[in-house]
Amino acid sequence: MSAKPRVRSSTFAAIDFETADYGRDSACAIGIVRVENERIVEREYRLIRPPRKEFVFSYLHGITWEMVRSEPAFGQLWPDFERLLRGIEFLAAHNAGFDRGVLGACCRQAGLSAPELPFQCSMRLAREVFGIYPTKLPDVCRALQLKLDHHHHAQADAEACARIVLAARKAVRSAD
Repeated sequence: MSAKPRVRSSTFAAIDFETADYGRDSACAIGIVRVENERIVEREYRLIRPPRKEFVFSYLHGITWEMVRSEPAFGQLWPDFERLLRGIEFLAAHNAGFDRGVLGACCRQAGLSAPELPFQCSMRLAREVFGIYPTKLPDVCRALQLKLDHHHHAQADAEACARIVLAARKAVRSAD
C-alpha cells in the first residue's frame, strides 16, 4: 500500500519564473500568488532585467531584452515580493526544482539570502493525488478543468499552480 500524499493545509504562495537564457540567474519575469484560507488573496507580477542581454527563450514567453532593459534587476524588486511570503508555510511551483533553482541563483547573484521555505511541487501532486500523466502545466489544467490564461506567463502559471495545490487539498480531504 502506498503512502498517502502529503498536502499541507496552510497559507502558501505559488511562484513562477520565466528565464531569458540557460542560466538560472536569468529570470526575466516573476509571478507570485498568495493563498490564505483556501482562497487566492493577492497576485503580483513583474518583468525583471536579467544580468545578460541574451534572450534564448523569447519564443516561449514572448519577453525580449527591449521589454525588460528599463526594468529593475531581481535584487531591486525582490524586497517588494518578499512581503508576499510573510507567514506562509511553503512555496508551491509547477516543476518546483526549476523555480527553486531560479530563486536561489537570482538571490545569490543579487547578494541576497534565499527564503528558507520548503517547496511543494504541483507537478508531483498532479501525479500522486490525481494520477495525471503527462504533467505539463497545460495538461494538468486541462485534466482538472482549471483555467490557464496564458502558459509561460509567470502570473498565469503561478495562479494555475496555486489552483492545482488547492484542488489536491480538496481531493485529499474528501478522501479522508
